[in-house]
Amino acid sequence: MPPTVEFFFDYGSPFSYLANALIPNLAQRYRADLVHRPMLLGGVFKATGNQSPAAEPVVPKREYTGKAMRRTAGHFEIPFEGNPHFPINTLGLMRCAVAAQQSGDFEIFHHAVYPAFWVEGRDLGDPAVIADVLTSAGLDAAKIADLATTDAAKQTLRANTDEAVSRGAFGAPTFFLDDEMFFGVDHLPYLERALEETSR
Repeated sequence: MPPTVEFFFDYGSPFSYLANALIPNLAQRYRADLVHRPMLLGGVFKATGNQSPAAEPVVPKREYTGKAMRRTAGHFEIPFEGNPHFPINTLGLMRCAVAAQQSGDFEIFHHAVYPAFWVEGRDLGDPAVIADVLTSAGLDAAKIADLATTDAAKQTLRANTDEAVSRGAFGAPTFFLDDEMFFGVDHLPYLERALEETSR
């Protein structure tokens, strides 16, 4: 039975964007099932008392975090331009992600949203901008927007967020291999080691 890697993410997390560029190949190398778990990062922060790196009060640390993002992107040759609207309220966007999963459109949705956010710098806190991005990707933006307002989508996003917190998550990206948690793009090498051990 192949191992399962759960990827808890929020599109508003730049480190999740970087991790997203790397995790599919990692999962493929070890024949692991990669399960995307959209969560609301703001909800995680509120539940845990954590905060966005953008709100870091120690200025040198905040500035260094920005450098670390760009170094990581450069090292792995991941396109990254940042986003002038950051931080963005991603509640509507993450509900749309759940709706896209429920409608079977997630793969196209996912591949459209991340570059729109972190390469093109679009304001994905604006429903009209989300609709434009999805329409350009060939998706039915109105259908996804309608599904995102349903109780099913709202409850799933809330449940994902609550589950992430209950399992120890405090930010994004957070990965789980069975019950073992790996936080941050910089811990993907440790996840790879764990996957290697499971494949022996």
